[in-house]
Amino acid sequence: MFSDIGALEVVTIVVIAVIVFGPEKLPKVIQDVSSFIRKVREFSESAKQDIRSELGPEFKDFEFEDLNPKTFVRKQLMENDDLGLKEIRSSFDLRKEVTDVVDAVNGHESGTAVSDAPVSMTKSLGAQAAGGAATTAAAATPDLLKKAEKPVQPERPPFDADAT
Repeated sequence: MFSDIGALEVVTIVVIAVIVFGPEKLPKVIQDVSSFIRKVREFSESAKQDIRSELGPEFKDFEFEDLNPKTFVRKQLMENDDLGLKEIRSSFDLRKEVTDVVDAVNGHESGTAVSDAPVSMTKSLGAQAAGGAATTAAAATPDLLKKAEKPVQPERPPFDADAT
């Protein structure tokens, strides 16, 4: 119930309780508060039992926690896999997708980086490309430093100020 209260908050509450009620009345106040909490819990449990008995045997597995929208959605989507969501979730690998996109943007071949190759290999590939032997490898990678050509703008219709 109070799982998110830290030690500093508990000490602060105790100090304020001692100041407000005094050391003489504090044990009686704690006893009254604990009996009140006990009565509220008993009342809520009896109300739950009354509701379950009124609903009948077809709702014997009904849990009041299921009325929370988060719990309801989680239970319906995660436990009842009628739509095949577990299969879709397991087949989707975000890291692989991001790696593929990064490689495509950088112009690398499916996970092999050009910058990881030794300098001598890069020079020999450059020499081969100049000779025409590796033109297919050079043509497969896009040139990111080259500026894109501007598309031809269609001719705009004449503007008539009186028509608007």
